[in-house]
Amino acid sequence: MSNAGGLDVVGLGNAIVDVLAQAGDDQLKVLRLVKGSMALIDADRADSLYGEMGAGIEASGGSAANTMVGIASLSGRAAFIGKVKNDQLGRIFRHDIKAAGVEFETPAVAKGPGTARCLILVTPDGQRTMNTYLGASVDFDEDDVHAATIAQARITYLEGYLFDKPAAKAAFRKAVALARDAGNSVALSLSDSFCVDRHREDFLDLIAGGVDILFANEAEITALFEVKTFDDALQHMRGRPLLAALTRSEKGSVLLRGEEIHVIDPVKVPRVVDTTGAGDLYAAGVLFGLARDRDLLSAGRLGSLAAAETIGHMGARPQTSLARLAKEAGLA
Repeated sequence: MSNAGGLDVVGLGNAIVDVLAQAGDDQLKVLRLVKGSMALIDADRADSLYGEMGAGIEASGGSAANTMVGIASLSGRAAFIGKVKNDQLGRIFRHDIKAAGVEFETPAVAKGPGTARCLILVTPDGQRTMNTYLGASVDFDEDDVHAATIAQARITYLEGYLFDKPAAKAAFRKAVALARDAGNSVALSLSDSFCVDRHREDFLDLIAGGVDILFANEAEITALFEVKTFDDALQHMRGRPLLAALTRSEKGSVLLRGEEIHVIDPVKVPRVVDTTGAGDLYAAGVLFGLARDRDLLSAGRLGSLAAAETIGHMGARPQTSLARLAKEAGLA
């Protein structure tokens, strides 16, 4: 893998502030929410749900942003590109991500929708139900793709959640072209099975035309190939030159490239508190490992380690240094 500059990974995604609160299954039914899903909502629905939530925790979030924070916690150099408004939530987002050690230089916008927020209800079993108002982040376009930042990063990581608008799709294609021109790698997260259903053909085209690393969970990869079982999806991936990093919750994960395959056991935790961000932090571990030229097995173990840290507490970002945990586990 070429090393064009000082960054390990740059992530492109929605810049979101998460609001997390505990909720029971009965409350989800009352609020007409599908447990474990991610729904896009408008400003009015966001205000209504926020009023129904209990006391919560506010923290900067967004899938790719969480991944970049995880890479920084592993002692990697990460940057994030995403859009916020010059409002209170936008200032919270900027402060939090920079304080975590991630480079974030995208200018805030002065007009238009407010900074995006994700209202997350966490049930006692640790499952999260997400309701996202995308706000300012949906206006992401080619002008927001900073060529010098892409060129500096060994891996450019694209968040599937950002893919809804034509302008964002054009921005992704520009980022892929810039990374390719610099001799660097491109990674894509499918993000959500509903996201896959909306953009299946575009995702398949992107995968065929410029993606080196694909992240998906079991539901997403089966949705992509419209098959019923994980094994069937594996057959679609087998023999391809790209690396597929596929997560399976408590079953661990599978890393597959060509005919090489590794089954990665999950790292056990005393109690699952909140699964928010588990996939994001898994991607952080794998991406950091790949950017630092680790073998696939070591990269997968770093992913499992990072995911395990985040599911042991509320919130999608590490509360313990992942670099220290990796050293203790013999993965540094």
